Amino acid sequence: MSGLEITGLSKSFGGVCALDDVSVAFPHGKINALIGPNGSGKTTFFNCVTGMIRADSGRITYRGQDLTGRPPHRIARAGIGRSFQLCRVFPRMTVLDNLLCAVQPRTLRAKAGRSHSRAETERARHWLTRMGIDHLERAEAQNLSWGQQKLLELAGVLMSEPETILLDEPAGGVNPALIDRICALVSELNAEGRTFLVVEHNMDLVMSLSHHIVVFDRGWPIAEGPPSAIRSDEKVLGAYLGV
Repeated sequence: MSGLEITGLSKSFGGVCALDDVSVAFPHGKINALIGPNGSGKTTFFNCVTGMIRADSGRITYRGQDLTGRPPHRIARAGIGRSFQLCRVFPRMTVLDNLLCAVQPRTLRAKAGRSHSRAETERARHWLTRMGIDHLERAEAQNLSWGQQKLLELAGVLMSEPETILLDEPAGGVNPALIDRICALVSELNAEGRTFLVVEHNMDLVMSLSHHIVVFDRGWPIAEGPPSAIRSDEKVLGAYLGV
C-alpha cells in the first residue's frame, strides 16, 4: 500500500536543477530508505515533501490527501514528522522542556500560559524512557552528546504521534553504540505501525534496516527495490563508484 506518493516533483535553485520531474512512491507500513551521492537531491526532496520549501511543480499525496503547497504545520497535522541532518534542539533548555515545546497547545489558556497537562508531561517522559535518556531529563540539551541529541530530536518528533517519520541522516556523527540503539528504535516503532523514510549514507545500516530503497542521482530516481536488488544494480554502482 502506498503511503507517500510523489508525481512530477521538480525544484531548481538559480538555474541548477535539484529535482527533475521526480515520480516515486513509498510503501506505507515499511522502513523505506532514500540514498544517493552527495548533491543528488535527497534533502531537497525532504524539504519539498515537508513544506520547508515550495517545489516548482509536481504533486505530493499522502494516504489520499493532497499535500501539495501546504505549509509545514499542516503537513505535520496530516501525520508526517521529520528530523534534520543537523539536530534542531533548544540547547539551553532542559531535555524535558525540549519535548514539551513540541506539544501544540490546544486551548486559548494553554496558548497564553504555555502550560502543559500532566498527560503531556507523562507522554514526554514515556518517550525519553523509550529513547533511553530519561535519566537526563533535567540536563540542558547542549550538554548531551551528539547521539543523545539525535535521540532527543526523535523523541520530539514522536510527541506529535506521526504515522510517518522522515529521518535525515540519523546515524551521521553518532557513535556505533547509539547507531545500534537508533536502528533498534526504528525497527520497534515500525513494528508498532509507524512508517519510515530514512536518508542515510551508512550503507550497512540502510541494507540491514530497510525494506524498500529508492536511489537518487542528479535529482532523479535511478533505481528502487529491496536491498537485495539495490546491492547489485549496475546504475547504482555507477552512481556511487563511477563504474
